[in-house]
Amino acid sequence: MKFLTHTYLRLRQYVFKVLGLLARTLPITFLADRRKVKDSSDVDHGFTREVENILKPLDLGDDDYRKVMDLMHAELVKGLTPATHEAADIKCYPTYVRSVPDGSENGDFLALDLGGTNFRVLLINLNGQEVKMESKIFIIPQHIMLGSGIQLFDHIADCIFKFMTDHKLTDRKLPLGFTFSFPCRQEGLDRAILTTWTKGFKCAGVEGNDIVQLLHEAIVRRGDMKNVKCLAVINDTVGALMSCAHSDRKCAIGLILGTGTNACYIENLDDVKTWDGDTDEPHEVLINSEWGAFGNGGALDFVLTDFDRSIDKHSINPGKQIYEKMISGMFLGEIARLAIERLRKNNLLFEGEGSYHLSTRGRFYTKYVSEIEGDDVDNFTVTKQIFEELELVTHNEQDYRLVRHVCSLVSRRAAYLASAGIACLLNKMQRKEVTIGVDGSLYRFHPFFHDLMMEKTRALTDAQISFKMMLSHDGSGKGAALVAAVANRLLEEKKEAKGQGPSSGH
Repeated sequence: MKFLTHTYLRLRQYVFKVLGLLARTLPITFLADRRKVKDSSDVDHGFTREVENILKPLDLGDDDYRKVMDLMHAELVKGLTPATHEAADIKCYPTYVRSVPDGSENGDFLALDLGGTNFRVLLINLNGQEVKMESKIFIIPQHIMLGSGIQLFDHIADCIFKFMTDHKLTDRKLPLGFTFSFPCRQEGLDRAILTTWTKGFKCAGVEGNDIVQLLHEAIVRRGDMKNVKCLAVINDTVGALMSCAHSDRKCAIGLILGTGTNACYIENLDDVKTWDGDTDEPHEVLINSEWGAFGNGGALDFVLTDFDRSIDKHSINPGKQIYEKMISGMFLGEIARLAIERLRKNNLLFEGEGSYHLSTRGRFYTKYVSEIEGDDVDNFTVTKQIFEELELVTHNEQDYRLVRHVCSLVSRRAAYLASAGIACLLNKMQRKEVTIGVDGSLYRFHPFFHDLMMEKTRALTDAQISFKMMLSHDGSGKGAALVAAVANRLLEEKKEAKGQGPSSGH
């Protein structure tokens, strides 16, 4: 019986994820209707006033979200202005990516994707709207993650060579795009200075150095890949935008909603006072906002709850990434756990009886939030299974409904805060039509995140602006190749313009 229950749950979760992905393509009106039926935050459960008082701080109003937008706009301007850039929470780094794909990009491109213990090399063929990809995953061993920078980049160069040999590419001249998902200060399209290692990496001699230069030095040391040149280094938000822009030229915002959160957007060069590049056409540049740090200076104190403050206090970076800690997948489960524990300690859940797991920090996973919200409210099969995993002994239907309500409040606040950020960018850009390319596990797998964001972003965005959200597919791979392709195209156009005189234009 236990095996059958487990099999049923695994099958249900698989179907649930597939339906979530399919839902991204459904009409928004249908999605809104579905959310109204399912989202427990819209239902009057008849919970006691004591319950509502504990949870009320998680339930923000439109005035709060509009204030968040105003404060974010002020931080964006500070980040784009030299005199205030250093003090700004939102740094707004220019990425030096000047143009989205126009569909004319053709040929073969290499892409590298390093963001954790797995490293990918990809061969991407672009032919108009058609994209063909081949890739191979290589492991970064622990001793290399903790070794020297030379060891790391020699290993990366070895992986590139193996991939090129397997695909008979060693004699080809291939532009390369590199998605490097670690904190960097961009100083050019092909120049990014690593500010600090994260995710378990601690390679000596890399922090403070240009990762493209280190890669090229490793390629030179090999001596057998003279035709490989990195034209662009990007992060995952730019990758998400570029990947979507390849099929939709109106894509002007890239959004990551996963373990962390960040956004990039296309800004007019006149508003980028920190810009130090040329002012040629196109007169715009993609800005990497690094908006996860919004609130570091206290701007979001007015909406922080005791749960948020507890999470920040016990994090590895207290006082940092405040906005991210209220939104991203790394923290939503813990926010829900803290609220559930507060209710339990007040004898409002589980008859006051907890468990070792429920009282353990980080043990109520964010995937539980998604699964509980997506559960069938007629039988709560998945919710019961989660409670068993947490070794909770006493629970009834009222407990299932209240925990679902908590999860709904936490995820709804996260979706609405992200919506306030997107609405702020849309209103700042003032484009009539915008597509938002979105990636990340939270957006992909939470049953209502897309629906909630569409609803609230519409409510907060200027009426004359229309927008849609589009799931990005493999921004880290395809996006990196597209940036290299666009960079290659712009280089060729400049060469032609110089050769043919001013009349050639763009």
